Amino acid sequence: MEMRNLCTFVPVMDKNETYKLLLAQVKAMVRDESDAVANMANVAALIQETFHFWWTGFYRVSGEQLVLGPFQGPVACTRIGFGKGVCGTAWKERKTIVVANVEQFPGHIACSSESKSEIVVPLINKGEVVGVLDIDSERLATFDATDRHWLEQIAEAVAAVL
Repeated sequence: MEMRNLCTFVPVMDKNETYKLLLAQVKAMVRDESDAVANMANVAALIQETFHFWWTGFYRVSGEQLVLGPFQGPVACTRIGFGKGVCGTAWKERKTIVVANVEQFPGHIACSSESKSEIVVPLINKGEVVGVLDIDSERLATFDATDRHWLEQIAEAVAAVL
């Protein structure tokens, strides 16, 4: 009797395909929900479930500080000053910052010693930075141009409903 392999081959999506699907899910998720906290919470969870990063979350602008918003991962810094650390710098410079090794970023705020690399994307609504999407990895050099491209689009979709 001949044995057959009964395993079904399921192709693994490359990172671009994964992000494309993720962006579609984010847009669908936030489209009909007006609550900013609910949207940030679900988007953080969706990114985390998809990529299993060390920490995924949002900080919201409140005066001259970023205040911790919804996140997935270990306990985080609660407040970050304007221009401080990676998050505060992304806010000040109004641009995405990719850090391959957080130990080499001047003024890095170590909320967790497990964090080794980071990407921070500002959330811009009506010309104003209203928060940032912050993602940390426990591995060095996790984030690249592909992550930047797609996470900027995700941040744009989230910011549009804040």
